[in-house]
Amino acid sequence: MKNMENQGSGQFLQSDFWFKILAADGEEVLSFSGAKACAKDLPLGRRYFYLPRGPIFSSDKQAAAKNILETARLAAHKNNLAFLRLEPSRDDFAALQGEAAVKGLRLIKTINLQPQKTWLLDLNKSLEQLTKELSQKTRYNIRLAEKKKVEILPGSIKDFDEFWRLMKITGERDNFGIHGKKHYRHLVEGGENIELWLAKFAGQVIAAGIFCFYDGQATYLHGASDNQFRNLMAPHLLQWTVIQEAKKRGFNSYDFYGIDEKKWPGVTRFKKGFGGQELVYPGTYDLVLQPVYYYIYQKIRAIYRACRKFL
Repeated sequence: MKNMENQGSGQFLQSDFWFKILAADGEEVLSFSGAKACAKDLPLGRRYFYLPRGPIFSSDKQAAAKNILETARLAAHKNNLAFLRLEPSRDDFAALQGEAAVKGLRLIKTINLQPQKTWLLDLNKSLEQLTKELSQKTRYNIRLAEKKKVEILPGSIKDFDEFWRLMKITGERDNFGIHGKKHYRHLVEGGENIELWLAKFAGQVIAAGIFCFYDGQATYLHGASDNQFRNLMAPHLLQWTVIQEAKKRGFNSYDFYGIDEKKWPGVTRFKKGFGGQELVYPGTYDLVLQPVYYYIYQKIRAIYRACRKFL
């Protein structure tokens, strides 16, 4: 896949349409040195800016890195900005590291907010080649769902309540946290870039997924399925249908958006069954602008997380 990292996970997170969704969720959004950010309040009147999957630099990475660091230093004084929370690509991160060292600023690794690893399909391959690269089990499950007459079709906001029903079931079954209902609704209402797709059996919705189509890449955002019909393998056919749809529309890549063999072993096996390759990002880093405050913030944050763990 050419320019794999540029086609990688989450470029839509720096798009105008995504920040409209965040604003609808109640986030304070703003532009920052050519990137988009969410502003977060901290104790004692401080703030930090979070740049999801950003900043995304132009071809002159050194100049872009220098510009964002200079802007950050000014904001530290003008807006009481304690730090920037960044999620750059590998090349952009290298440029930031170099310029930060020159200016005496620290980039500190923090807890990842977006998945550090993702799984990508190259849709420039022929459909025949993509089919060959399916694992034997995934190919079998797709054929089983087709044989059982599972139907895959686009959904709409009218189907949102069915998606939400399945999302609650899936979160409870797989023991993971889910977003609030309003967030998913804002996604489905998010315009032409976000689509809800459904899997139906005998007229009943048994699985559903929310997908993003943006800038040459389709991205799998959220999926849900019913416990009662798991033997029909509807999620496999749902994924395969949307992959083919993205290819038909001329998209270059399909992003399964997040794998982790330790945290999500079952989900990771499911995604890897469709073929593809892994992309690893540097992760989430804080550019420290007020070192003393940041040191105290880190200590308090660690205590808070430890208390939550043992409560």
